[in-house]
Amino acid sequence: MPIPPPPGITPKQMNLLRAVTAMAWSDGALEVAEVELMAQQLSQHFASDPSQQASLAKQIREYFVQRIPLDEILPQISDEAEKRLILKLGYLVIAASARSPEEPLVNLEELEAFQQLVAKLQLPPEVVKQISQEAESELGDPSIAPIEALVKGFTEHYG
Repeated sequence: MPIPPPPGITPKQMNLLRAVTAMAWSDGALEVAEVELMAQQLSQHFASDPSQQASLAKQIREYFVQRIPLDEILPQISDEAEKRLILKLGYLVIAASARSPEEPLVNLEELEAFQQLVAKLQLPPEVVKQISQEAESELGDPSIAPIEALVKGFTEHYG
């Protein structure tokens, strides 16, 4: 029996996804449809054949449903480029989590979680401002759903 190829996504990349997922959990809810969309899109980007894609999508789903605190994940991330990406994707994921048109784009719990993320990443204020503006401009494009902007940002960084 042949040895299966390693997953198309590294443990380092999974840690980054876990950090973003922790932000998605900040309001106590993680939407199943969002998890499924991210798992499918990421698996299609990082795996070449359907069986690898299915396996990777399953792994990603399993990672996403775990509620791992940021305090456990962030110490494993020291690269400033990855910290910037986590901040940007964190911003996008909380913006993507509005469950109804009446709900604000970012609720109080999510805003508090984002402020905690900023403090824990220890990025300079000007970098935080720049990244927030980049994320805002991506959210301003009505042709791209926030969840798609999140997946695109992750895959472009690792593409």
